[in-house]
Amino acid sequence: MGRPICIVLLSLLLQGCARPSVHEPVTLTLLEEWSNKTFSEARQQELQQFTRETGIRVSLLPSPDSARQRLVLWRELLGTGASGPDVYGIDVIWPGLLSEYFVDLKPYFPDEVSLEFPAVAGAYTVDNKLVAKAYRADIGLLYYRTDLLRQYGFREPPRTWDELEIMAARIQAGERAKGKKQFWGFVWQGAADEVLTCDALEWQAAEGGGRIIEQDKIITVNNPQAVRAWQRAAHWVGSISPPGVVGYREWDSLNVWVAGDAAFMRHWPSAYFDSQAAGSPIRNKFDTALLPAGKAGRVGTLGGWGLAISRSSVHRSEAVELVRYLSRRDVQLKRSRVLSQPPTLPELYNQPEVLESNPRLNLLSQAFRTGISRPSNVTGKQYQEVTDAYIQAVHSVLTGEKGAQEAAAALEDELVRTTGFKKGPPLGKSTHTE
Repeated sequence: MGRPICIVLLSLLLQGCARPSVHEPVTLTLLEEWSNKTFSEARQQELQQFTRETGIRVSLLPSPDSARQRLVLWRELLGTGASGPDVYGIDVIWPGLLSEYFVDLKPYFPDEVSLEFPAVAGAYTVDNKLVAKAYRADIGLLYYRTDLLRQYGFREPPRTWDELEIMAARIQAGERAKGKKQFWGFVWQGAADEVLTCDALEWQAAEGGGRIIEQDKIITVNNPQAVRAWQRAAHWVGSISPPGVVGYREWDSLNVWVAGDAAFMRHWPSAYFDSQAAGSPIRNKFDTALLPAGKAGRVGTLGGWGLAISRSSVHRSEAVELVRYLSRRDVQLKRSRVLSQPPTLPELYNQPEVLESNPRLNLLSQAFRTGISRPSNVTGKQYQEVTDAYIQAVHSVLTGEKGAQEAAAALEDELVRTTGFKKGPPLGKSTHTE
């Protein structure tokens, strides 16, 4: 981690030493994730267009690869109180962790936020403060092989997790009988990382097992519904999912899927772009659906990124213009066409330009209305400890190290010690339905 932090700090110091004259244009510094080459190139084109429109230059700073490393770097930079970076891209789970360092954007975007999906906008709001402006939405989805479903007599994707198990097992057995010994029914992300919090929250919330910690600060994770959901997922390991799935991150599951070695995959909308790429073995052989339902309905975990402005920035008005531009309707529309990235504005999901590049994006409108947030804002600066404890508990069940009931009880006690919150049952039936 030392190298990327030093690189960014050095670049900022050099910019500070080279003071522009009063006649030179302002140069903003932007720090955000660089997910891949295609995304980076598209971002540079957006920034060049912003400069043409406003005369404001933007320097895009390098970023570590992993989300955990990025959070360390963001905290390091913000803690220095330096005037740059001016604008930070922040993960949807970071507002509660970093709120104190950023400007309240609500006065600058009084009308725009109301046009976004409520759950998406709400994820960036902490104590009535708009910590960041959403510009890219994300949510868990189910990918399925349309050709294999037809071949094995299934007319539609699974509506429930029970149906997924049956369909995955049948297709897996059939494909292996043809000699495809490495074919699996269902791939997902089981590594001891933040993505496991996303996956496991979907399993338990769909069964009515709550959100780990509710908005009223009640710890609800130790309940029969959550326990059963974890037990079911543990049963997948080595049966319809690879034994190594307990080490899978997003790229691991995506590689198996794109290679044509799985019938179903849980992933984010961005996987559509890779699955449908020229040369992909599964091109035009797959589709997407909402994740299967449990007894309480269908649930996808919200993800995504927003743009926040440092309180230390000396170019606040220019930074606001950059945030406004990158979250603007036409810019989101183009980004959706080029990168298949879901917009944050519900009205864009009915646009022919959006549906043409990704016909299934209209499905996401429903997904974002029923999405569930991780308990990051309610736990604030303690979220990292909370999610780490949850990840370790679920992972211990998936690997067979602990039983689900034992793990849930121990996790409950640990969360009480960490947060000081009280424990209780989930708040009845989930509001997330089909």
